[in-house]
Formats: sequence, structure tokens, C-alpha cells
Amino acid sequence: MRKTLLAVIAAGAAMMVTAPADAMQGCGRGGHRDPAGYCRPNYGPVVVVPGVRIGAFYPGRGYWDGRRYWGHRYAWNGGWRYR
Repeated sequence: MRKTLLAVIAAGAAMMVTAPADAMQGCGRGGHRDPAGYCRPNYGPVVVVPGVRIGAFYPGRGYWDGRRYWGHRYAWNGGWRYR
């Protein structure tokens, strides 16, 4: 009984000491913290989900600005303006 209790306490202490890395610790999307606390990039396959892109031209419809389709767009003050 004493050995079982000691093993459970040791396992619980080990779980409390280690914490999982998550991107919300300031490394941003695509990064994690290493054991020393520095941000490192995640290497691996990059998955791009197809879908509607804001500012993209769709033939037969126009440019999508996130709310509606516009027939024309032009550069204005470092961004895009639709008319």
C-alpha cells in the first residue's frame, strides 16, 4: 500500500511540474516554446483550407470584400477601395 501511494504521489508531482506548450504563450500561430522557454517554429505540413478569400477576384461575380461582391477595385491609401 505504501509503495502504491508513493507511486501515485510521484506521478501527480511529475504532471504538475510539466505543462503542455500552447501557442497562446506569445509565440503566435505556428510556434511553440521549447524546454528553455524560447519560441520555436513548428515544422511540418502546412494545410490550406479552400474557401472564400477577402479581396480576391471571382470571375463572373467581382471582388469579394467580406460582405458583398464589387465590380471594380483600386488602390487607395495603402489598401483597396471598391466601387
